[in-house]
Amino acid sequence: MEMFGEGSRKLQDRYNARKVADLVVGATTVSNFDDDKFGYREFIEESSYFFLATSSGENTDCSYKGGPKGFIKITGPNTLVYPDYDGNRMYKSLGNIIENPNVGMLFVRFENEEGKRYLRVRINGVATLHDEHPMLGEFPGAKRLIEINTKHIYLNCGRYIPEMTLVEESAHLPKEGKEQPVPAWKMKPGIREALEGSD
Repeated sequence: MEMFGEGSRKLQDRYNARKVADLVVGATTVSNFDDDKFGYREFIEESSYFFLATSSGENTDCSYKGGPKGFIKITGPNTLVYPDYDGNRMYKSLGNIIENPNVGMLFVRFENEEGKRYLRVRINGVATLHDEHPMLGEFPGAKRLIEINTKHIYLNCGRYIPEMTLVEESAHLPKEGKEQPVPAWKMKPGIREALEGSD
């Protein structure tokens, strides 16, 4: 998988930016998590959210994925897994993945945590949906796992991203031994009945 598509290269040439683009990639990209000179692995494994881009044909989707801190696990030099939790049953991201497994992930740290530098990391890779997986039991509340085979791991420029403070984590985060509150939308007439028996 090439880092730049044909359109990116055309614009780099139009605006005399190809050399800069290649230098930036060379200075910020790691080939795998074992060759991680920037601390991407620790940052990703501490993350409690990321943004996922998927597409299939004319359908595109960008989705927020959240969970307890550590819900993303790096399982190999070029692989990571994350759980799919209870959702709205539209399966937009997962539906796109089974049609087109190429995905983009964006990890952002908005909080200025003491002793930790700002990081924004992008991952491009190929996703696989697993209804059954040996690690499924390690993720309380997980319905299934998504495994990503990484193709590009690189820094994202953070100059326009604001600093923000986490006030409170979601009460809906799955945790061992803790029952999640039922979201209000599930109690709406029609939806409540339709949800019976769905997963």
